[in-house]
Amino acid sequence: MTDSVTLDARGSDFARLSRRIAEAGLLDRRPVYYAVRTCLATAAYLGGWALFWWAGDSWLQLLVAAVLAFVFAQLGFLAHDLGHRQVFRTRRPSDIMGLLVGNLGIGLGWGWWTVKHNRHHANPNHEDHDPDVSPAVIVWSTDQARRSRGLPRFVARRQAYLFFPLLTLEGWHLHVASFRALTNPAVKRRGAELALLVTHFAVYFGVVFATLSPVKAVVFLIVHQGLFGLYLGSTFAPNHKGMPILTKDDKLDFLRKQVLTSRNVKGGPVVDVLLGQLNYQIEHHLFPNMPAPNLRRAQPIVRDYCAEIGVDYLETGLLDSYGQALRHLHDAGAPLRSAPARS
Repeated sequence: MTDSVTLDARGSDFARLSRRIAEAGLLDRRPVYYAVRTCLATAAYLGGWALFWWAGDSWLQLLVAAVLAFVFAQLGFLAHDLGHRQVFRTRRPSDIMGLLVGNLGIGLGWGWWTVKHNRHHANPNHEDHDPDVSPAVIVWSTDQARRSRGLPRFVARRQAYLFFPLLTLEGWHLHVASFRALTNPAVKRRGAELALLVTHFAVYFGVVFATLSPVKAVVFLIVHQGLFGLYLGSTFAPNHKGMPILTKDDKLDFLRKQVLTSRNVKGGPVVDVLLGQLNYQIEHHLFPNMPAPNLRRAQPIVRDYCAEIGVDYLETGLLDSYGQALRHLHDAGAPLRSAPARS
């Protein structure tokens, strides 16, 4: 595949697939599943902080930081499903639970992130419209590399090597972006979102610094937030990174736009849990409100249908997906490695 993808668009293809998925009952809600998952996630969250209290002012807290990083990410996956209304059909309970899990639970602005993520779903891997491939630090295409200035231009030369180290800053970036978004007066539920975010960080920093010595507290925060960002970034990286980057010249129908820019990751139940079931990225992008546990069942239907209509469907292993993403990043920065550095 190249940076520019041009295919014949046939809008009825998605309608036929959608009927097959609906007839299989895969768009039906899974209330028992989400009730159990929410209880388990809540128990893990409370258990993680109980473990923090038990470890006290000791370096065992570095292990606790790793446990809590995993738990925070799992809550992030739950907030993701709420944002897509996979849990509840209506907006109000989704908003309430999303605010509690996102803003209060893990310190991420659920409203801001949901709007941003929906923009990504509408135009995945589109240079002009997908916020996830905007060249804020990383560049995603050779054109972006040539146009880059400042930090992105500096990073792009070796971005394949810097990608995973940079992900350790992703947690902090999401926290800061959550607060920054609330400076916009047009944001809905601005007061509630801010109050919940402030409460989260007041309690979070208060508990950490009240329990640990200053040095241990700082190290705990670095490890916890670093692993949290690394884990989150590592679960999203296999989904689209290294897939075609679209531009205004690409005219694709909905089905092809979603399938050709997404990559599935093979694996069993363990991979499903580790990646928040987002390893079924193609199915998720085609049917974003499909409950997560139904994605595995939808996968063979979608794969066979893509083969039937001649649309490339990419599925690979986890390590191979990282390799593809890193090779793409390395190739995107190639123009700058042969050009003189400039600010």
